[in-house]
Amino acid sequence: MQLTRAKRPLRYVMGLVYVVAGIAHFLAPKSFARAVPPQLSRPVGLVYLSGVAELVLGVGVLFDRTRRPSAWGIIALLAAVFPANVHLARSDALNEFVPEGYAGVARVAAWLRLPFQPALMAWAWWYTRE
Repeated sequence: MQLTRAKRPLRYVMGLVYVVAGIAHFLAPKSFARAVPPQLSRPVGLVYLSGVAELVLGVGVLFDRTRRPSAWGIIALLAAVFPANVHLARSDALNEFVPEGYAGVARVAAWLRLPFQPALMAWAWWYTRE
């Protein structure tokens, strides 16, 4: 089956995606902090924490020995950051990320991103299997 042959290369793609995302959290922490719901304290600290998690889990999923627990960690991380993604879609924080006049497009993109969260979780779940 074609999908089975793609499983290993897609694992490397997944790992790279999370490592790059983790690095981005350290390059622009204040930008990411705007996505943190206001009822949570220390948004920049949460951004750094999620950045570290993405780095560790992204690297961990690359190795057979740590693949399964890292994939479960990615699923948990995606569940944990989902409220921030919802907050970003609902708030005006997007206005600061995009050029003037494109906030509406960015908001639609943020809403369209939400249904992909379960797809990303399913992708990670694929690597929890033997």
